[in-house]
Amino acid sequence: MMIDLNKEDILRGYTHRIELHAHSMPISGCCSCTNERFYELYAEKKIETVCLTNHYSSDNHTLTGRSRKEGIDAYLEGYEKLKAGAKPYGINMLLGCEVRFEENNNDYLIYGVNREILEAAYDHFKKGVAEFRKNVQLKDSLFVQAHPFRNGMTLIDPGYLDGIETMNFHPNHNSRNSTSALYAKENGIDICVGGSDFHEEGHYNAAALIMLAKRAPEDSFDLAKIIKSRDYVFLLGDNHIIIP
Repeated sequence: MMIDLNKEDILRGYTHRIELHAHSMPISGCCSCTNERFYELYAEKKIETVCLTNHYSSDNHTLTGRSRKEGIDAYLEGYEKLKAGAKPYGINMLLGCEVRFEENNNDYLIYGVNREILEAAYDHFKKGVAEFRKNVQLKDSLFVQAHPFRNGMTLIDPGYLDGIETMNFHPNHNSRNSTSALYAKENGIDICVGGSDFHEEGHYNAAALIMLAKRAPEDSFDLAKIIKSRDYVFLLGDNHIIIP
């Protein structure tokens, strides 16, 4: 990717502001920010697109005590309500997810998500990541390990990954971003993403790190396509540009 390293030229070329990692109420039980305040915070930062990556696991309160269909319906309903509420603020919400299989505490971000993919992930909660990647085709999606060096995480065969979240700015966790970036380089993983991992108001966390792209994605799968193109940069704290 050939770009002018002048900061202002980069900002003029990459104008679309995208959050790649955010959680919302009530689907992510660990999120304490109301939806209304969520909209206000991201609108203040002039964010056009937010990929909603709510937690998706067998112990998510949205799924427990419900049938497979009922749980997925509830998960998607939470997304649709947030998407509808965000429109007046000029924010386009895209459907992503942060999957956790029962084999360990690892989290995986999926960009390019629909009901079919949620159903497939649901059916693999107990089977694990290896079986999921062997059995489920994600040709139009991206499967990324989130914050792989945070406490409690387990490294897996890099062959199961399309990319790594090398930049995670959750204020209450040490995600060891520099270690993640080095690991990605040493293992030939060239799709590196990052996001705010937004859960709550405060700590300057909303849109702490955003992706800048040349165009706005039309949907979740189009976002995956943009990331696959590797033609994007990141903006940290609305001041520092990072070229992954």
